[in-house]
Amino acid sequence: MRRWAAGLLLLAALVVGVWIARGEASPHPPGQWAPRAGVEPRYQDVSGLRVHYVRKGRGPALILLHGLGSSIYTWADVIPALAQDHDVVAADLPGFGGSDVPDELASSVYPATVLGLLDRLGISRATLVGNSLGGAVAVVLAARHPERVRRLVLIDSAGYNLEPSKRPMSLRLVGSAPVAAALDALPIRRWLVTRALRQVFYDPARVTPEKVEEYLAPLARPGATDAVRSLINDRSGFGLPALVSEVRVPTLIVWGRNDRWVPLADADRFAAAIPGSRKVVLEECGHVPQEERPAEIVHLLEEFDPGR
Repeated sequence: MRRWAAGLLLLAALVVGVWIARGEASPHPPGQWAPRAGVEPRYQDVSGLRVHYVRKGRGPALILLHGLGSSIYTWADVIPALAQDHDVVAADLPGFGGSDVPDELASSVYPATVLGLLDRLGISRATLVGNSLGGAVAVVLAARHPERVRRLVLIDSAGYNLEPSKRPMSLRLVGSAPVAAALDALPIRRWLVTRALRQVFYDPARVTPEKVEEYLAPLARPGATDAVRSLINDRSGFGLPALVSEVRVPTLIVWGRNDRWVPLADADRFAAAIPGSRKVVLEECGHVPQEERPAEIVHLLEEFDPGR
């Protein structure tokens, strides 16, 4: 681990030098996806936190929850189609995207914030769709507040991999003290984000400069990288996996066969623990099917949770 950190810091120094020499601004400013998806930024105050979200469409409520280090951008390619028959809400979890970074970030903040946002938006029941970290949050809500959850969709969900030792090396490096200091430099953030995305996607060609900028921009906010590190080092694990077996709402489990961050074996564990759940495996797909295979995700969601 120390050798990894030392090597990464050396690389950071080299990258910083190259970046300073170039002195170039990004030709791909973030946020351009929103007009294409037909959404505008909205905000709600939830327990003193300003929560950023988008909302589109009419019909049964569909709540989209992103993963660690991500944002509502991850749902950009599925929102327009889903909104034809659903009331679609995609929210940035605290510390990510455009939502506030709490002074103290604990795993308990996330389910409480989602529940509070539903209250503020007047949504009594919804289908929760969670990818990675968002899946863990959705599981907690489905287990503890089943009266608020109509259906549950887990897309390459966290839950059985929340122990720090079970996480990918990229995440463990970000959680280490030496690398944490280097993250304040834009070049090393850019290098880490690019490296992580190339692991997340089955096809690394999908990691375009625009995509890198969309993931990178929110991490430049004060405290944003602290939020990521806090979750990486959080050992509470949302009370998972113990809570998984308490889920009783109809559940769809979707997994990319080639997910290098959360193994396919975890999909089997979810399926075995949740009675009556259905599992779908997508071939040649990585950790974020909603970005890599958006049309198939839309089809699966509309089939599982028909709209109006």
